[in-house]
Amino acid sequence: MSISTKTEFTLWFNEIGIDDIPIVGGKNASLGEMYGELQSEGIAVPNGFAITADAYRLFLHAAGLDRKLKEVLRDLDTSDIENLRDCGSRIRHAIQSASFPERLEKEICDAYDNLCRSHAPDVAVRSSATAEDLPDASFAGQQETYLNVRGHGQLLDSCRRCFASLFTDRAISYRADKGFDHTKIALSIGVQQMVRSDLATSGVMFSIDTETGFKDAVLINAAYGLGENVVQGSISPDEYYVFKPTLKRGFRPILKKHLGTKEFKLVYDIGGSRMTRNIPVPPDDRARFALNEDEILQLARWAAVIEDHYSKKRGRPTPMDMEWAKDGITGELFIVQARPETVQSQRTGKILETFRLKEKGKRLVTGRSVGERIAAGPVRVIKDAQQLELFQEGEVLVTDKTDPDWEPIMKKAAAIVTNRGGRTCHAAIVSRELGLPAIVGAADATEILTNGKSVTVSCAEGDAGYVYDGQLDFEVQRVDLGDLARPRTHIMMNVANPDEAFRLAQIPNDGVGLARMEFIINNSIQIHPQALLQFDELEDPEAKQQIAKFTAGYEDKPQFFVDTLAAGVGQIAAAFYPNDVIVRMSDFKTNEYANLLGGAPFEPHEENPMIGFRGASRYYDPRYREAFGLECIAMRKVREEMGFTNVKLMIPFCRTVKEGRNVFEVMKQYGLTRGENGLEVYVMCELPSNVWCAAEFAEIFDGFSIGSNDLTQLTLGVDRESEIVAHVFDERNAAVTRAIASAIQAAKQAGRKIGICGQAPSDYPEFAQFLVEQGIDSISLNPDAVLKTTLDILKLEKDLANV
Repeated sequence: MSISTKTEFTLWFNEIGIDDIPIVGGKNASLGEMYGELQSEGIAVPNGFAITADAYRLFLHAAGLDRKLKEVLRDLDTSDIENLRDCGSRIRHAIQSASFPERLEKEICDAYDNLCRSHAPDVAVRSSATAEDLPDASFAGQQETYLNVRGHGQLLDSCRRCFASLFTDRAISYRADKGFDHTKIALSIGVQQMVRSDLATSGVMFSIDTETGFKDAVLINAAYGLGENVVQGSISPDEYYVFKPTLKRGFRPILKKHLGTKEFKLVYDIGGSRMTRNIPVPPDDRARFALNEDEILQLARWAAVIEDHYSKKRGRPTPMDMEWAKDGITGELFIVQARPETVQSQRTGKILETFRLKEKGKRLVTGRSVGERIAAGPVRVIKDAQQLELFQEGEVLVTDKTDPDWEPIMKKAAAIVTNRGGRTCHAAIVSRELGLPAIVGAADATEILTNGKSVTVSCAEGDAGYVYDGQLDFEVQRVDLGDLARPRTHIMMNVANPDEAFRLAQIPNDGVGLARMEFIINNSIQIHPQALLQFDELEDPEAKQQIAKFTAGYEDKPQFFVDTLAAGVGQIAAAFYPNDVIVRMSDFKTNEYANLLGGAPFEPHEENPMIGFRGASRYYDPRYREAFGLECIAMRKVREEMGFTNVKLMIPFCRTVKEGRNVFEVMKQYGLTRGENGLEVYVMCELPSNVWCAAEFAEIFDGFSIGSNDLTQLTLGVDRESEIVAHVFDERNAAVTRAIASAIQAAKQAGRKIGICGQAPSDYPEFAQFLVEQGIDSISLNPDAVLKTTLDILKLEKDLANV
């Protein structure tokens, strides 16, 4: 829709762009920019108009409010909550009681009538501050938005409320902290066609991971109804992650789908006295994802396009914070807001800060982690805003949810815990700005935690955040990454938990030498794959009921295994992309497989599972071959559907070359053929047969990874799980080092890569020296040893070069 009715106080979206922030504020300028520049890229933005900052100034002047503002703010003390409340309340009351000048009122109403000629009369009225959404300051959530506004009366009243929201307690406090002059900031208002997401879904998305700053992910939050519930943290939304680089190349790299509780939805208050109201979401809808995969990918593509546009416009990378909505009548998706992300994008990345608990305690509460820090302090439960003045500096704020007026006490908190909300809610946004650990969506924190109780809040353990009983000891490591060189020997990482991958990838590394599939199966899937394949024949009713609950939404039970495994591996592959990620196929022992849900009937009892039915021997055996097929299908999905060709596969405990060939035959049946689409397959070098027949193994495998634990065990004949003979277990024993030296030499002669995955190189400097001297290609370590060993290897390589 192209409307050319430009006036002094109203401007249509097609008449404004990002350079017009002083006139129409950040939000409107961005809407105009997208409306004019990105619709040709397929991005849909609802039309509307801006009420300019000059209109705000005229409104204040005509009512004599400009003088009153200065008078009230003269005595402002933001450190005094009562004083702050009183100043804000007086200003807001004065603004809401004032009348519009006749000329301004007519222009606003005429523009609204014009908009309604091509659209239903319901509009969104959004505040847009002229200092809003700057790259180093976030005013998000400070000014008001009103939805389902109809008619001149509601429109003008909503405009007054928007003007007044420039003086909420939080907005006043924030401007004072940032050094903004209250009288120099003006407010514009956006009047925009409503998207009927009250009949569908809406949410928020970021073109960067909000917790780690991982720049290649899009994070999408989604819930039913109008979007204010997600923004305000009133509900716990669904959460999706998508990987931008392979998305742009046409792949479908959905890394993660987390089902939120989505307790309520905000809808039109048809026939009621309010514009909107919250209603409960039916249980069946809560148990479903709010978006399908095509919609997730479409939104992620839009996020990438918007980010690229603003980055080009500003001449530097500009991650974006966006709001979207789906129309329940047409089924169309729309972008309704976009602004620069203001927390992770401002970090330099020169200093790596890692928090780590040095002891464990009793877990009291679990939720979604915000940030990666740890803090401790006494609990203060705040049930409502009337209790804010009870809060003391250094306490852990525990509440149902926060809103903008709470920021003055949030600044004093050691940490924040809320019952409700997702990673894009108000509590999460402010916590990131303040550098505080926060846990959101903790459900019943206000019931479990009591005033004065000493607790530790940990957001340093991946996706989940935990509140522990007592003040636990923790440490903070800070490393300057600015001038860290890379050694010739590749230093890779052992990674198991996908939720920690984005954070771990910030540690300087050369990829993942060992990605453990078992962690994903044990923690995310939890079900024996054979129990999924033979679900209908399961005889244990309790196990069958648990499996049905775990796999809710999946009629095809084996597909749950494939999707969950692919997502976990995909998350690790994305974090370290484009570096190699070597994924070891499952290496549980029979007793460990039996402990998976529904697993006992499918596993034999073995006296010594360590050297029994494990690794390659399982993969081609009729008792497990079909289950191994699910692993293969998942890895094919990671490489071919998600685009992660940096994933290499590794076969563990392969006793003979013939076993290797048998495994390749099964893999081929499930669509994985070595050499096709660049697929490389490695073998674990952890058996004496792998060492002494290395040349033969090299004929069918692309590389080796020395498993020093099993190789030491089987070379010395020591059960590594026996404490009685534990003193004999030593990777530095001559028999072991000779075996390793022989394997490295054979791999080199065959032109194959060879590395090692184990702790010994970090524990024993002389062992690391031995490996480097032998010319090993890579050393893969647990994350906490990577930096130390990198520095050791750099020094060692320098010393060897000078010999």
